[in-house]
Amino acid sequence: MMTQLTSAQAVILAINSFAFGGLLFLLSAGFSLIFGLMRIPNLMHGSFFMLGAYFGVSLLDWGVNFWVAALLSGLAMAVIGGIIERFLLRRLEGQVLPQVLLTLGFAFIIADICLMVWTGDPWQPTAPPSLRGAVQAFGLFFPLYRLAILAVAVAVAIALWIMVDWTRLGAMIRAGVDDPPIARVVGIKVSQLFTLIFCLGAALAAFAGVMGAPFLSVYPGLDFEMLPLALIVVILGGTGSLLGALVGSFLLGFLYNFGQAMFPDLAYVILFLPMLLVLVLRPQGLFGRVVA
Repeated sequence: MMTQLTSAQAVILAINSFAFGGLLFLLSAGFSLIFGLMRIPNLMHGSFFMLGAYFGVSLLDWGVNFWVAALLSGLAMAVIGGIIERFLLRRLEGQVLPQVLLTLGFAFIIADICLMVWTGDPWQPTAPPSLRGAVQAFGLFFPLYRLAILAVAVAVAIALWIMVDWTRLGAMIRAGVDDPPIARVVGIKVSQLFTLIFCLGAALAAFAGVMGAPFLSVYPGLDFEMLPLALIVVILGGTGSLLGALVGSFLLGFLYNFGQAMFPDLAYVILFLPMLLVLVLRPQGLFGRVVA
């Protein structure tokens, strides 16, 4: 049964959708590049989101500045991700199933460690003092922090676009995503790109976890709630495409919020049906390239 929404409710849902889409982009951008470059789904990517969020809320609990906590959490996850990729995943290069099982195993290990250290109670820190409250426009109130999430996501998207499209490093990443064997032939050290992109993806996921903590809260199981959404974004947008990750994230943000509000009985149908259609009609995604 369809639920009717007032115009005010629709506007608030739209703001929430943009904020949630921004979080999904921070989570999915690195995941998309990892998937495109390494050709495997990193099933512990949601764990980086949750573990990074737990690190961040612990730092906040100790009185660390919110933005410093987010950056330190991202740095910690980058180090952990780099160690896992360098000393474990690289040993299994070309063995897709063992790599997938390894990342899945780490996801379960991280989940148990988080449960043991931070218990099963949800953590929900407050937003930074400067971003609390709301601004009024057109007779409606818009939460400042959710607008800030959107602004940060746009800023990160621009920074990643500049890095990927306008730098030498970006050209090597694009070459590695499009054709890893040829990239190796012309002298690009694809294995080092693996580590770099893996660290970047882990850092962005952790940063998103801290950003999302005041919005979503942090609790056991958050990793496996966010991971399928990141997978859907990658499938919709196309592996290795930042534009696809951006468009897919905001599209999924709207489907997630409006689907639950208007069609609660069909929320998952609305969420997964576009993914199924893309897999059937355009397997490379909306902005992905056909891999020969």
